[in-house]
Parts: sequence; C-alpha cells; structure tokens
Amino acid sequence: KYYLDNPTHEEKFPTNQTDIPADISGFKPLNTQILSISTGNKGVPTDRQTNRQTNRQTHFPQNNVKNEVKPASFEEAIEILNSLDSIKKEIRLKFKRLTEQEILIFSTIYQLEEEIGYADYKTLSSKLSLSESSIRDYVGKLIKKGIPIEKVKVNNKSVHLFISENLKKIASLSTILKLRDL
Repeated sequence: KYYLDNPTHEEKFPTNQTDIPADISGFKPLNTQILSISTGNKGVPTDRQTNRQTNRQTHFPQNNVKNEVKPASFEEAIEILNSLDSIKKEIRLKFKRLTEQEILIFSTIYQLEEEIGYADYKTLSSKLSLSESSIRDYVGKLIKKGIPIEKVKVNNKSVHLFISENLKKIASLSTILKLRDL
C-alpha cells in the first residue's frame, strides 16, 4: 500500500533545468596546437640532432690564457712539509695519550681489519682475553680521545669496527707506533 501512495516517477525535490550551451565562446584551450618546436627559446627546433659541439660559450670571447699547473715554489713546498709535520705531531700527541691497553685494542683492530676486513667485539674479546663489554668500553674511550675508529652495525645485531681510511692513508700502524715512541 505504501508503494501505491508514493510512485517512483514523482520527484520529492524537483530540480530546475538550466540550459548550458555546448559551445562557450569565451573558452580558449591552454595549448592551441602541439608544436614540434619550442616556443620558449624563440622557435629553435627540438627534434633535430646535431653533429656539432654544443657546449661552447658563444656569447663571451674566450681568453687565450691557459690553465697551466705551475710548479710549486720552494716556499709552497716548505709550507706543505710544515703542515705534514703538524699532522704528524697531532697524530703523535693523540696516540701518546693512550694507555697501553688502549693502544693494544687499537693495534688489534688495525691488524684484524688488515687480516679479515673488519674487527668486532667478539673477535677482539677472544683474541685479547677480555670481556666484550671491556672491549666496548675501550673502543668508546678511544673514540672520545679522537682516535678515528668507525663503528658499522651489520644486520642490526653485530658491530664491525674499522680504522678510518684517512688515517690509514696518512700513517701505517708501524708509523703510528713509531710516532708514539718519539
């Protein structure tokens, strides 16, 4: 009975129909046509390859001055040697401040890295007969004293220890130990 009183063809809220023409004269498309040339650089074709060099500066004349490497003067050579001496002095002072145990930990890390590519707390612990927590403490002390040891976590569980490549480039382990004894 309810269905007979409310037929589906009657609208409860009638809408007003508006006429919207399909052709709007004020509407203009963003791009009138797709061009094969760029419009941003005054019509230079973008679809042609060139066999000419294109990385030259054409607006500025190039100077005839060549970028020659001048041989280092005697003064510059002395300055470089003095800076190397200061680097050696800094390394020597850093390593001279280490305790015997700390230098033992450092040199073992250096040697293990040379042998197997890295050092870790477990290997250091078994090699030096110390607990892993003692090794961690010593490594922390070395880092605090400015010794360039890098710690890399592997698979979110083990830590690999490395001597900084920059230090290795400057001085080998034997050189570091000799500098320390000066």
